[in-house]
Amino acid sequence: MGTGPLEKLQVRQRLEAGEENLSPYASRSSQSLGRVRKEVASPLRTEYQRDRDRIIHTNAFRRLKHKTQVFMAPSGDHYVTRLTHTLEVAQVGRTIARALNLNEDLVEAMSYGHDLGHTPFGHLGEETLDQIYSEGFTHSAQSLRIVEHLAKDGEGLNLTHEVRQGIISHSKPRGDFLDIKLDESLTLEAQILRLADSVAYLNHDIADAIRAGMLQVEDLPERANRVLGTTHSQRLDALISGIIQGSWSVSGLSNNEVDGNPLISMDAEARDAMMELRDYMFQNIYLPLGTTRQSEVGRDIVKLLFNYFVDNTEEIPPPYFRPGTNPERASVDYVAGMTDHYAIRQAERLQSGITKDVFHNVPLER
Repeated sequence: MGTGPLEKLQVRQRLEAGEENLSPYASRSSQSLGRVRKEVASPLRTEYQRDRDRIIHTNAFRRLKHKTQVFMAPSGDHYVTRLTHTLEVAQVGRTIARALNLNEDLVEAMSYGHDLGHTPFGHLGEETLDQIYSEGFTHSAQSLRIVEHLAKDGEGLNLTHEVRQGIISHSKPRGDFLDIKLDESLTLEAQILRLADSVAYLNHDIADAIRAGMLQVEDLPERANRVLGTTHSQRLDALISGIIQGSWSVSGLSNNEVDGNPLISMDAEARDAMMELRDYMFQNIYLPLGTTRQSEVGRDIVKLLFNYFVDNTEEIPPPYFRPGTNPERASVDYVAGMTDHYAIRQAERLQSGITKDVFHNVPLER
């Protein structure tokens, strides 16, 4: 097969050559550990750019627009959804990567894929499936399962190792997650994703809580307001700047050599303020929202759907269920992929009145 006109332009080669100017600690697409199934290189895009584009064109990515971030099936137009959260994570992550001379394309690709596996009703749905599914459930593992096994009608996306690693490694425990020892193979770009995710959700969740009348800026911890500022833009700027300042040695533009494994960290003052703010949000917003009447109904819906489809696998469409698939696994895959609105409509079809009018803004017609 001869060289086509696009190959002669050597666009990808020029992009890969540009990556040679990145930090010595950056991930380079030409040095990727590759894909499970080998593919002919694109004439126009690097490997990480191809991964980004594949994720964007999935049904799972599109469904994020109707999945809960914090407030379930919100009626207001300006509440954050899982899709707008994903876009904000990518924006924050790219800003950090660009400043630190790391690979923006890799950060962007893994950012777009990191929450594909989130359930309807956000973390509440995730916790419910984890309790009732015998093998347990996490949205990060489900995101990886989507790109490896479920997307593209069951073929998977055949993404690079680095993007898949970032997706599975983005979740963080409560507390100061920067103190946790990371896998030494974790790329700096994947470490950026972990922090960009937190920076994005803290800020937009504060905005949503204020919009919902659950808090005022003056209620936030005094140190957080003093160190990070009292507006959305001030807070974002302070946290992103703190990450860049605390991680500058990995840029390759500093006279300071990296001591040991290169790490993405934060300036101490910004870090302490962020952790205090994160703890405040858990105690005053996230945990209380999990005890509302709406959250109780959300749990009931997830349980109803899971149990129903375990017993009625013939109603689960491919690729979630094929002959030989474990019924529980198929039910989890199907239910986890549902949007808030679709889950509500399915539950009403099976048990009229289960929503008890707490989701009054959602059309229930089939």
